[in-house]
Amino acid sequence: MATLLAPIFEQPDDLKMLTNLADLRIGAEIIDCSDQFFAEAKRMLAFDAPIFIEDEFDDNGKWMDGWETRRKRHAGYDWCIIKLGVAGRIQAVDIDTTFFTGNYPASASLEGCYAPTGDLADAVWLPVLGNSILGPSQHHVFYTHTQAQVFTHIRLNIFPDGGVARLRIYGQVEPNQHSNETIDLLALEHGGRVIAYSDAHFGHPRNLVNPGRGVNMGDGWETKRRRAPGFDWCILALGQAGKIEKIDIDTAHFKGNYPAQVSIQATYIEDATDPQLIPQSMFWPFLLDAQNMQMDHVHSYIEEILATGAISHIRVNMIPDGGISRIRLWGKAKA
Repeated sequence: MATLLAPIFEQPDDLKMLTNLADLRIGAEIIDCSDQFFAEAKRMLAFDAPIFIEDEFDDNGKWMDGWETRRKRHAGYDWCIIKLGVAGRIQAVDIDTTFFTGNYPASASLEGCYAPTGDLADAVWLPVLGNSILGPSQHHVFYTHTQAQVFTHIRLNIFPDGGVARLRIYGQVEPNQHSNETIDLLALEHGGRVIAYSDAHFGHPRNLVNPGRGVNMGDGWETKRRRAPGFDWCILALGQAGKIEKIDIDTAHFKGNYPAQVSIQATYIEDATDPQLIPQSMFWPFLLDAQNMQMDHVHSYIEEILATGAISHIRVNMIPDGGISRIRLWGKAKA
């Protein structure tokens, strides 16, 4: 049986800096749906691009890599409620119908609500995306106007039925406030995000703040081989500013391509725009001097930490190039 891979999708640059709030890897889950006869809704939240396996059938029909409902024979439409992995402000959505050619929905809309306890009985659903036309086997990127609203759940409505390969909900994480508790201040679930980077040829630096250890080399930040003087870098914003007590640098799965050294610079700043931070970052004081790296290893530092006050942003210098899986900055949030 031949397996077809999805065509390469060139993600818009602005989406690369946002978090997919509906990613299974960060805890997104299906709460309920009207129907999933042909393909279970959970597949729609997978991180990997969809595939198509020719001649693959199950008891209900053709196996499809996505959410697919049966053909509707009465009035109405199908819907699916999704708990976001982390609460956030939605800026864009991607409704991907790849490989759904004669069975894609005619159109779709999105609603959202804020229900941090998970009780949806009295939830107030607000429009996120109006009813929008869809086409066969393609990405549909729509920008929203709901950035002021924080959502914990979304409801995807498809008209009248059909299949969606992947659903991406791009936005900014709304971090929970933690007081006097040691947490990873850089973690995605606490609002950590990427601001800028020198290169992301093999893997994006947004992976550095993902939960858990990396599952493979693709689940980390990896640059191309440097053929000129210098080193690679990325700038990250902590979800919550605070004093750092411990640093973990994890090179999981990077064995022949880990960095020779890594150093971290840091600062505390409240009102700078993201573009302003890029030139300033070269002159930030060091939080961690250059440290020798090992392959496939968690490097932990406590006594080596140089900063004594709260920080809000870091610049990671990967010398000269290579790959890092995760970075953890353990500490207490600034009051």
